[in-house]
Amino acid sequence: AIRRCDVALLLIDAQDGVTEQDTKIAGLIREEGKAVAVIVNKWDAIEKETGTLEAFRKKVLDDLKFMDYAPVLFISALTGQRAHTVLDTVDQVWAQASKRIPTGVLNDVLADATMSLQPPMTGGRRLKIYYLTQQGVCPPTFILFVNDETLMHFAYERYLENYFRKTFDFTGTPIRFILREKKKENN
Repeated sequence: AIRRCDVALLLIDAQDGVTEQDTKIAGLIREEGKAVAVIVNKWDAIEKETGTLEAFRKKVLDDLKFMDYAPVLFISALTGQRAHTVLDTVDQVWAQASKRIPTGVLNDVLADATMSLQPPMTGGRRLKIYYLTQQGVCPPTFILFVNDETLMHFAYERYLENYFRKTFDFTGTPIRFILREKKKENN
């Protein structure tokens, strides 16, 4: 079902919180590269105080650290509370997952990102990112042309993902990077 869907809805029981099974399903959604929204049901059954919703949202996103880009909705299927917002969120998430960005704009943002934080050096060599282009959508997939794939540290890749997410939104969708080595041609 996850493989066939366009947008996955991860349903969490508000009384149980994020269970081990929820985390496994979230991992499958991430592996398949599917856009996702987290739906917390039975919100009417929770005792509320000031800040309960934000505290619960933070706890859900902490439990699903690898999916912190997903919007979290609080609904009650029993009373219908906020249930009408689910399809609007699905539309918004789908729009982000299927968004195409022109190569020129991508490379301008890449230049800003690398100026803000230079790629790290490994063994006296620095990663050089020549340019990038968007290969596909659902999930947004970008090809980074670099001098040496082995110099890309996962932390720097995560930095780039967060920078692109902040710049272009990409709410509810994973971002994938593919590294390709591009050798400098000697003339």
